[in-house]
Amino acid sequence: MSTILEFSSLLLLHPLGINHIPAGPTAVVFSMLYQWYRLVPPAYHFRIFGVPLSNKSFMYILASQLALGHVPGSLASACIGLLVGFIYRSEVVNIKTWRVSPTVIRFSTRILLPLVGSTRPPRRLNRARPERQEPSAESVNEEVVTTAQPPAPTTRTDSAPSQAQGEAGSVVREWVNELTGRTEDPARIRTPSEAEISQLAAMFPDVSRDLITRALQRTPNIEAAVEILLHVR
Repeated sequence: MSTILEFSSLLLLHPLGINHIPAGPTAVVFSMLYQWYRLVPPAYHFRIFGVPLSNKSFMYILASQLALGHVPGSLASACIGLLVGFIYRSEVVNIKTWRVSPTVIRFSTRILLPLVGSTRPPRRLNRARPERQEPSAESVNEEVVTTAQPPAPTTRTDSAPSQAQGEAGSVVREWVNELTGRTEDPARIRTPSEAEISQLAAMFPDVSRDLITRALQRTPNIEAAVEILLHVR
């Protein structure tokens, strides 16, 4: 309807200087603006220099810029859009009951729809499942190469770090032997004092006295025994 009225306005208002209508859906926008004006109530009101305004005034200001962009053609298109909105709202010609002809629908389905393509959205799962990828031979080889430990250097400058690693390994080995129940060399087992046993018993009340004694026997000092008991807990 807006297209017919715009064409009619060009024919009738040509003597008044309306020779063209700007491109764009100006009439459709103002037709919807009229429906929004009639159906949606304002949320709040306010005043600026005594002028009563509402939250809908900002939309009217934007619409006025569109209507006054290319006068007189844009103004005529805006008026036509308001007129179409009024006709649709007032049901003067019962425009709400107008429907597209079944012939046009069949023609669009057979001819135009294949050209446009399918409008059905792709089906998606509700759950996001990660894709499982089987490790290839190249990735396994790369992992082996990257995680392989380099050979230890045989220089004399690394004697101190290697000695420290040996001591740490001996402590860990003693702790593993304690957990697995392996026996140690009697020459390496020392006799702890009663003061050391009492001190560790006070520090670890939930550990048995037998376990505290074994930890002291297999460590050179009380600090190492404390570390073993902490790991055991």
